[in-house]
Amino acid sequence: MLDKPTTTSPLAARFAALREQIARSILGQPTLIDRLLIALLADGHLLVEGAPGLAKTTAIKQVAAGLEGDFHRVQFTPDLLPADLTGTEIYRPHDGSFRFDRGPIFHNLLLADEVNRAPAKVQSALLEAMGERQVTVGRETYPLPELFLVMATQNPIEQEGTYPLPEAQLDRFLMHVRVDYPDLETERAILRLNREEARRTEAPRPPVVVRQADVFAARRAILEVYMAPEVEDYLVHLVMATRRPGAYAADLDGWLRFGASPRATIALDRCSRALAWLDGRDFVSPEDVQAVTPDVLRHRVLLSYESEAEGRHPDDFIAALLARVPAP
Repeated sequence: MLDKPTTTSPLAARFAALREQIARSILGQPTLIDRLLIALLADGHLLVEGAPGLAKTTAIKQVAAGLEGDFHRVQFTPDLLPADLTGTEIYRPHDGSFRFDRGPIFHNLLLADEVNRAPAKVQSALLEAMGERQVTVGRETYPLPELFLVMATQNPIEQEGTYPLPEAQLDRFLMHVRVDYPDLETERAILRLNREEARRTEAPRPPVVVRQADVFAARRAILEVYMAPEVEDYLVHLVMATRRPGAYAADLDGWLRFGASPRATIALDRCSRALAWLDGRDFVSPEDVQAVTPDVLRHRVLLSYESEAEGRHPDDFIAALLARVPAP
């Protein structure tokens, strides 16, 4: 059990209050809630995957409700066009000029619901925005807000009418989180909560509002969280092992076609620090790194054809990796 400080800063207390507020509405998904807050603190984008009805969209909307900023939801469909995201130039006949009408991507928080239902052309429209924080239309480039976060969901069950996300776009996501069904007791609690909300007549409790200034201050604070050289070395070795797994364990040789990019190293560093900060600690432990490694690497490693034929999954490789790369 890791020791925690006896005092909490006002900044951390505001995020703790937001965390508790979301947990009151989203039962049985503590990991999803933490990953949403980590993505916000680490200035990254989040891909959430799970079966229908697991509160993926609701959780993301709850986070947005607790933040100061603009929120917009886009339902991705096969007939969606890139201009439906980025916006388009509108002709003004009275003076013969064009005016750029900004699309939903210019909001602070963008929920791309069922992102894998849109074709590759639409998905690629997110690439520049997610990577460069700008949108280019014609000859003009428009900067996005300083606080900008894409939160995407996808349904892994239905294959008809879906388009797999390209590897280039997957790498833009800080984390790829999988959510599963709740257990028996949580299912019973969800049923009771839904019944209580249906009977409720008074106005709901006002949401906790975390200001944008708080988000930027928290991002600076997590960069000051101490990481020992041994933990940093462990983090780097985990990423390197995805590129040359045979050098770390002979039985892992041949599992992968491609390993993780340097974005994975940066993401592991940011996410580990954010998790430690959310838990009220001023240092990063090896357990922090291990906790976020599956979500950071899951979408960044590409299995070999032989591994796929044998029914292996990226999570199998990551579990084997964590078991074989020695922790400090």
